[in-house]
Formats: sequence, structure tokens, C-alpha cells
Amino acid sequence: MGKISLFINGNRISCPPGISILNAAEDHGIKIPRMCHHHDLEPFGACRLCLVEDEKTGRIMASCVTPVAADMAVQTDTPRIKDHRKNIVRLMIAEHPESCIVCSKGNRCQLRHLAAQLGIGETRLYPMPNYKSLEQANPFIIRDLSKCILCGKCIRADHELVAVGAIDYNLRGFKSRPTTAYDRGLEKSSCTFCGTCVSMCPTGALSTKNSDYVGTAERVSVSICGFCGVGCSLAMGVFGGKIVEAEPSHRQDTVNGATLCVRGHFAHDFLNSSERLCQPLVRKNGGADDQLVSVPWDGLLADVAGRLRAIREKHGPQSIAFFGSSKCTNEENYLFQKIARALLQTNNVDNGGYLYGRSILKTMDNSAGGWCRIRPLADLEKAEAVLVLGADPVQSVPVVSYYLKRAAKKGVPVVVADTRPTELADSSSYNLNLALHGDAEGTYVALINGLAALLYGKNGQDTDFIDRFTQGFKQYADSLAALDPENINRVTGLDQAHLVSVAELLQHKKLSFLVGSTILQQPYGRQTIEALVNLSLMTGSVGSNAAGIHIVARENNLIGAWDMGTVPDALPGRQTLADASARKRFEQAWQTELSSDQGLDLVGMIEAAEKGELKALYIMGENPLRGLPQADRIRKALAKVEYLVVQDILNSETAKMADVVLPGAAFSEKGGSFTNMEGRIQSFDPVVSPPGDARPDWEILGRLASELGHPEPCESLEDIVDDIRRSVPMYADLNRSGPSAWVKAPDRHAGSDGADHETRIPFTPLAPPKEHEPDQASEAAYPFTAVFTSQRWHMGSGTRTACSRRIVEFGLKGEIEISERDGTKLDFSDGDTVRVFSRHGAIKRSIRLNPRLNPGQICVPLAFSGNDVMNLIELTQLGRPGVAGWNTCRVNIEKVEEIIHES
Repeated sequence: MGKISLFINGNRISCPPGISILNAAEDHGIKIPRMCHHHDLEPFGACRLCLVEDEKTGRIMASCVTPVAADMAVQTDTPRIKDHRKNIVRLMIAEHPESCIVCSKGNRCQLRHLAAQLGIGETRLYPMPNYKSLEQANPFIIRDLSKCILCGKCIRADHELVAVGAIDYNLRGFKSRPTTAYDRGLEKSSCTFCGTCVSMCPTGALSTKNSDYVGTAERVSVSICGFCGVGCSLAMGVFGGKIVEAEPSHRQDTVNGATLCVRGHFAHDFLNSSERLCQPLVRKNGGADDQLVSVPWDGLLADVAGRLRAIREKHGPQSIAFFGSSKCTNEENYLFQKIARALLQTNNVDNGGYLYGRSILKTMDNSAGGWCRIRPLADLEKAEAVLVLGADPVQSVPVVSYYLKRAAKKGVPVVVADTRPTELADSSSYNLNLALHGDAEGTYVALINGLAALLYGKNGQDTDFIDRFTQGFKQYADSLAALDPENINRVTGLDQAHLVSVAELLQHKKLSFLVGSTILQQPYGRQTIEALVNLSLMTGSVGSNAAGIHIVARENNLIGAWDMGTVPDALPGRQTLADASARKRFEQAWQTELSSDQGLDLVGMIEAAEKGELKALYIMGENPLRGLPQADRIRKALAKVEYLVVQDILNSETAKMADVVLPGAAFSEKGGSFTNMEGRIQSFDPVVSPPGDARPDWEILGRLASELGHPEPCESLEDIVDDIRRSVPMYADLNRSGPSAWVKAPDRHAGSDGADHETRIPFTPLAPPKEHEPDQASEAAYPFTAVFTSQRWHMGSGTRTACSRRIVEFGLKGEIEISERDGTKLDFSDGDTVRVFSRHGAIKRSIRLNPRLNPGQICVPLAFSGNDVMNLIELTQLGRPGVAGWNTCRVNIEKVEEIIHES
């Protein structure tokens, strides 16, 4: 599209037609005052401070809502415009309370800045106090609407960006205010406490509730959120060497823009928790019953290296294991697995990504030939259609749900398929309420194959893509044609007419998919992903812009830890240990010999410890005693380990069992990079120093590597980054193109015409849907299916978020949800205490009746009550055929009668 030229303040500029005068001016460095404008919001024209004057007609216009025109000539700072601006600001201040000195917004108040720029001190107007009550019932947000200037940014952000609609204008004229339905408190509304309204507010009308600090931060630095796999960009405020606030950075080139979730905005107060590890700790006399005592760093890592070498020499490399972290940086994970493989010759390496279905990610990567490694979330808003499978992004990865809700508002068909009701279903075009057959296989597989069969029957395949980039389609198509629709309907619990309607909605579209933990943590996850890749190939959605498969990454660096080789079966860059040429390259680079034998995964480590075969275990940044099933079993297994080293930031349940505790640094206290669920590599610098004598994890590992005889120094992050660039082609751009880069995906067009046989992706042979065969004895003893769910307040097992004062003060109980019909049948009421028990364990919690939940199903939130829900399931290998998953199980439920003791 061509550009037009116009004049602003006498300067000729060129810009695309149709943009606003304000945007055109700012693109050329011309600043125009404004209060209600934000680059992520639709122009509103509420404050009228961005006025400009047309030189030809003298007309005054709001520049944010006035489009440019060819040969237009405007002035932004004429005496007439200045008078208007001064009068507007004087009127705002006349209604504003005189509380600047004690206002939490402090020097960041945009009204105060603008008044100073315009030279306004006293307004010389009659004060018009607009008294409104101060609302601070919740631990997250303070609302002092006497300071509100009605710019509407909070309302527009709520509706346009996070698409919740919790607040809107109420009343009219002088009494007008942004508030919730029926003017209730935020905690009684649909507000998700994402904090977007707070970060948008230009005055002190909305502010973060902070019991430790009130006022303006000394400085603000940009970092990357350390919670989920979205990888939001943060602006972290610092005072007195501590993080006192976190807000979105508002940068336009980030994954989150102006939004965050409740964790990212408010739960980072865990960084200042009293549970932070600040000194190295060692067992006083080396006995399990002895206390951990503080020791200096001097000589400590030499002792750790000596013990690890001695155990290797006595019991062999297989007696040592390294459990790394999907929360630590790429650089730290790379060095962690390198220490294990190159210096101690063990492939017993894994990370916390195991808990969240990394094996299923591997299936997708192998099935799709690596073409799904780059998946920008922004593409969801440009998708032709989106199918959400077994995911509840509103709770687990809220920023992803913002993309999906905005897409739905723009008319993108969004189909939600799940075995339980989710909040996203309310925004969907179709909600497919799937049958839940306990832990049986097949429901999602049958749904995907059934939709593929219907699309194929309507010639919905992309023949050109199939011919150029795939192989084995005929066999796949024949198996689709042979599927029995009635069998599909029985397995999914859906009627044929419903499936046909969805297929018609998806027909001849490139499809985007979002896959959640309901699939990733179940035994049928591999078959589901294979069916999904088949459907993507058939519709030409693999490798296509605004299409493809998005996997919900529950941990901030789940992808990066895998890419860096912190897994038992692959080297950095996802190169398998079985590949002799890959091993040879790393052997030459690392000057060592590497075993081709696959190491122990996380569950294998626990099983080896139980047998007494695992003598040393080094855990970095993970808390298996809270995150894994059967905590008592884990505790007994770890007690059998001769030498347990824990490197972490919190004094977790696992750290308290260690022989040596090494205090690491949180993400805000060190530099490095994370790789988010899009495949975006984001580098960051430390915002503050670690507390006490804690040190960055890469520094601890670097010194340990030196003590173990690493031939090259690891004295800086750049040393590790250079090593990664040389060894991992996927990360060749790490730190080379600024703070953000993308992993390198395989070349789609390996041949000149892209049709080289070796680059073709094969269709996976279709397996028939597996119908549920009930275990009558089990279902009689355990008639309910418990589904483990995430809630937006907590992350993972809750180790970090349980140390957030704000999250704790909100008073969440993690109530178990039961269908209203089951509650009536069992004579349960809201708030009753119940005991939920399986063949493996039991928990007690209060309940809440949910009219939308299917009978026979209960939902148990994760991370509450010490994450006790994991006691209901058995510690088994995730993804192994015939083995139950980690987010559903058969249970029974009974009311617990409260015993009242008389005094």
C-alpha cells in the first residue's frame, strides 16, 4: 500500500493512509499529550488532550480518532490548543483530591506530569470534590475512584484486551464511574485480577495493594515472567534492593503486550518470602536426623564435587542422577546436563517438564518433522478456525485465553472440546461436551478422527499440500472411510448432527489447535497427538501461517529445558542419544566419550532410589515431594539416597531432606534466557541481586564444573551462550538479534521444489477408536471420576505461589466441585467438608456444587492444601501404554461430619 504525505508542525511526513494523526506524529517523534490513549486499545477520544489544529480551516480535532489525509497540515502546540489543554487539566484537578503526597501512584501519575508540563499549579477554580468510597477488600487491587478522570482505559482494557467484561460505566454525569455489575466489590464479580486495569490507569484511581511498600519504585527494569510457558514481558519495580511491584512492560513486540494474569501481576511477592534460601546449608554431622546448618561457600562445591566423584568411582555413573528444572534458564539447563554427561558420564538426566507431558511434545515434534516448533500466539487472532482440545487456558495460561477470546470476538470460529465445562466455552462457536470414561483411551482420538473422516467425505483435504509435503495419505484416507460413525458417537458421547455441524464450520480452513494437560498427562496422549498431526497434514495446516498446533506449556522454560538436553534420551538440540553422528559431534566439542544408553527419567530415578541403586541425586529448582504423586513414597525413596543435593530458591519440602542445600537465584536475580511455548527465545538481565549469600544457578554450576575438571572456564553467561551457539544450531541466534529471537525450525523446502521424499511427513496409520470397557468392581467401589484442574491463582504444584502473601490472603480453599445432581443425591450442600478417596490415598476438602458439571464427575483443584490431590494417584510412567495418567482417577466421596467438642 502506498503512502501519503502531510504536514505536522510545518514538517512534511509520510505515512500509510488511514492511521490516526496521533500515530503518524508519534511515528516521526512528535509527541502529543494524551491521557486516554494506549497503543493496544482502540482510539476513544475521551480526554480531548490530544487536540490538534487544522492550519487551513482552524478546526480543532482529537488527533487519536482523526485519520490522516493527503496534504493535511496540522499544528499540535498552538496557543489556542495550549489554552484548551490547560482548561481540561484544570477541570480534572479541580475534581481531584489533594492527596499527591500520599498517593500510591506518586511520580508516575500522568495527570501530575501533564500539569507540570503545562505549568499548572493552582487551578484557580472552585474545588469540586467527588467523594467515593475507598475499596480495598481484596489483597490485590485498591480502588480510590475519587481520583478517577473517566479516561475509560480500565474499561476498554477489560473488554478489548482480556475480554472479561467485569467492569463498565455506571451512572451518568458527575456521578459516573467505572464499576462492576450491581456495584459489587471486585472479589464478588467476574474479575480475574489480571491487573491490566491497574497498569492502564493514568492516576491513583487503581493501584496495587502492597503492605510492604507504598509509593514510586526507585527504578524499573524489564524481565521475563518465571511462571507459565507464555513468557510475558514484565516491568519490575525495585526499592531497597527488593522487587516491590510487577507490571506488563507494555512493549508492542512482546507476547503479552499490556496484559498479565493474576500470578504475573501480583504473585511475585513470593520473591521476598521468608522461605527464601539465603545461605548454603549442610547436614551438621552428615546424618539424616541431623540439622541443616549454615556454612560458607568456600570449599563447599569442592566437597560436593568430591562426593560425586567418589560415588561414581565406587558405584558407577548409573548410580548418579540429575533432576533439572523447567523453571531455570536455558544456559543453566545446558550446563546442568553437560556436567552430568561430560563430567560424570551419566545420562540419568531429566527435568520438571516430565510432570507436564514432555513425552507428548516429543511425539508431536517427531510426527510433524519439527515444523511445529515456531507457533506465534498472535496467529490465533488471525486463524481461520481454532480447535481447543482438553485445555482450560483461562485458568492455566490466561494470556493465551485473551488471544482466543479476542479471536472469537473478531469472528474466528473457536471450537472447544473437553470432558468438563470450561470458561472458554462461553466464548466458543461450538462447545463439544465429551464423554468421560474414567481413564480409558480414545475420546479425543475418536473426536479428531471422526472430524477428519467428515472433512474427507466433503473433500476438505488440501490436495496440493498433501502431494508436495506428505506421504501415506491413501492408506490414511482409506482408514478414514472405514470408520464407523456410530462407534465415533458412542466413544465421544456426541450426536452425529453436532459433529457434522462442526466439520462444516472447519471445512476448507487452515486449522489452529490448542492442546492442554487433559491430553498431555494421559496415557492416550501420544495417539491423540498423532491423530491431530494427521488432521493438520490433511488440511495443510502444518507449517502454514496462522495455523498449526499450540501445546500449552505449564512451566516457563519447559521447551528450553528440553532443547538444552536436560532429558534422558536426547542431547541438546533434540538430537537423540542413539544418533552416533550427533554423539560424535558432542564428544569432540566436550572432549569426552558419551554413552548411547538412555538414562533414567524422573520416575525411573525414584524407582532406582527405592531399590537402593541410586546413590546420589542432584536436584535443581524442583520440588518432587510436592509435585509428584504419592509424597510418602517419594520421601522414603529420597531417604534411601546416600547423597542428596538440592539447589533451589525456597526452603521447600525437598530441600529440607537434602544433605547439601545450595541457595540459587530467582529469574529476577540473574541473567539468561527462557524459551516460551511459541518457540520464542527471550533473554533478560538481573533486576536485583540475590538475597543474602544466594548465587545465580549458572554461577554455582560453573564453579561445580570447574571443581569436576571442566576443561574450559564457565566464568560468565557469555561463555555458556557461546557454547550453546556452537553446539545447538536451533539456538544460533541466541543473544545475536537483541533480547528476543526464535528457535530455528527445520527447512520446509529442503529440495528445490520442496518435494524431496526424505523431507515428506508421513501420515500415522490410524488405530480404531477404543471403546470403554468398564471395570464393574472398580466402578462400584469408586463411582466418580476425579479430574485434577488448574486455577489461575496457583502455578504448578504451588511451591512458589503458596509463598505469595497476596495469594494466601485471598483465602482460597480449593473447593472440590461436584455436580448439582450428585450433590442432591448425596445430600451435600455448598461448604460441606468431604473425604475423597481412591485406591491410593485420600484427601479432605470443602465442596461447591456446580450446575454445569456432568454427574459422576468431580473437579479437584491442584496446588491447594500442599497439593494433596497428588495422593489420589499412583506414581507411574507417564505415557506408557496401559498406565493411568496423572490428572484423572476413579474415586469415591463421603461427607465428613464435623465433631463439636463441648467445653
